[in-house]
Amino acid sequence: MTDAWIVGGSLRDELLGRPVRDVDVAVAGDPAGAARALAERVRGPVFRLSEAFGAWRVIDRRAERVYDFAPLQGDSIERDLRQRDFTINAMARAIELDALGAAGGEAAPLIDPLGGRADVDSRTLRVLGPGAYASDPLRTLRLARFAAELGFAPDPETERLTRAAAARVTDAAGERVFGELRRLVIADGVLAGLELADRLGVLDAVLPELTALHGVDQSDYHHLDVYDHTLEVLGQQLEVETRLDELFGPDAPRLRNALAEPLGDELTRVEALRFGALVHDIGKPATRDVRADGRVTFMGHDSLGERMVHDLCRRLRTSERFARFLAGLTRHHLVLGFLVHERPLDRAQVYRYLRRTAPVEVEVTLLSCADRLATRGRRADEATAVHLELAAELMTAALDWREHGPPRVPVRGDELADELGIEPGPELGRLLGELEEAAYVGDAGTREQAIALARRLRA
Repeated sequence: MTDAWIVGGSLRDELLGRPVRDVDVAVAGDPAGAARALAERVRGPVFRLSEAFGAWRVIDRRAERVYDFAPLQGDSIERDLRQRDFTINAMARAIELDALGAAGGEAAPLIDPLGGRADVDSRTLRVLGPGAYASDPLRTLRLARFAAELGFAPDPETERLTRAAAARVTDAAGERVFGELRRLVIADGVLAGLELADRLGVLDAVLPELTALHGVDQSDYHHLDVYDHTLEVLGQQLEVETRLDELFGPDAPRLRNALAEPLGDELTRVEALRFGALVHDIGKPATRDVRADGRVTFMGHDSLGERMVHDLCRRLRTSERFARFLAGLTRHHLVLGFLVHERPLDRAQVYRYLRRTAPVEVEVTLLSCADRLATRGRRADEATAVHLELAAELMTAALDWREHGPPRVPVRGDELADELGIEPGPELGRLLGELEEAAYVGDAGTREQAIALARRLRA
C-alpha cells in the first residue's frame, strides 16, 4: 500500500513546466523515518522543521532540491487536500517512499478532487472556502504572492473572501508576513501582485505606510501622486536592472557583481533594492506642506522615512542588517539629485557623497536613477539626462569605494596625537576625518604630508 503522496506546489509547478525545487511530501504516519531514509539515499542533511506539526526537511544538494515531509492531515489524502489553501495546491500523486529522489519511473495518476488541474490550465486562483483563511490568515497575502509569481488571477468569489479576511493577515507572525512579502517583491510580476494586494485590502494591512501614500499630491515636477509615483519607481527599478550596460557602460559588469551579493534575509542586494524603491518616500504624508507660492514641499521626509523604516522592519522582524540597508536608502535617496546643480564635482565633493551614503553608496546611486526616471513632470527630460550622467560618474567612484573601502590615512591616530601634542578625543577624530578626505583628494599621500596638513588645520 502506498504510504506517501507528493502534494501541493511541486505538482502545480510540474504542470506549468516550471523547475521543481521544493517537494512537499505527505506521509501516513511519522515523517521522521521517511525523511532520514531519503537523507541517507541522497547523502544530504536532514532536520526537524516544526515540533508542533512534526515536519522534517531533507536537502538534496546534488539535485538542488528540498524535500519537506509532513504527517497526513486527516484520515485520507482527500481530507488532507481539502485543508489546503487554493485548488492549485490541492492536488496529490501517490509515490513509494523508496522512489523519492530517484530519476525516471512511471508517475501515478493525479489525485485532484477539487479541480486544481482545471484552475492551473485557466490560470485561476481559487481559495478553498472561508475556512482556508480562518485556519491561516497569512493566505490572503499568499494569494497576491501567487499572482506575482505565477501570473494567475483570482476568481470573483476568491476576491470577495480575500477582501473580507484581509485585515486578519496581521494575526500571522511578523516574520511569516515578511517571508511572503519577500517572495512577492522579488517575483517578476511584483507590480501586478501589489496591485491585487492593494485592491483587496491586504496591502493596507501589512504595509499601511505604503497605502498611506494614496492621494498625496506632489508638485508640478511630478505627474503622479506619491503612491503611484512609488509604484512607478519600482517599475523603473525593474527596468534599470535590465539597462545596466546602457546606463553605466564599462562599469556594468562590476555593478552586476555588486548587486548579486547576498545581503541577508534570503535577499541579494538588488532584490533588497526593490524594497528600497517601495519605502523611500513613506515619510511624505506627514511632511507635506504647501508654501505661500503654492509649491508643495516634503521637507524632512527622508529623515522621517528613515525612522519609519526601522519601525516597519521591527514589526516584520527582519534582520537588523536589512533594516539598516533600507533606512540608508531612504535617508540618502535625495543626495545625488541635489549634487546635479553643483556639477562638475571635484574629488572632495565625490568623497563627501561616498562618505555620506556609505554603506549603500552603490545601491542608492542606482535607486536615484529609478526615482528620477519616474519623475516626468515639468522639464523632466532635461533633468533626467543630467541626473543619469552624474549617476554614471559617481557609480564608478562608488564601485571603487565598495571594492577598496575608504582611503587610508597615512598616519595612525595615536601617532598624530603625539605629533600634535593633543589628547584623543573629538578634535583628533575631526582631524582624522579631514585627513581621510585629503587622502582621497590626493593632498595627504604620505605621513609627512598628513601631519603637516593636520598642523595647518589646527592653526
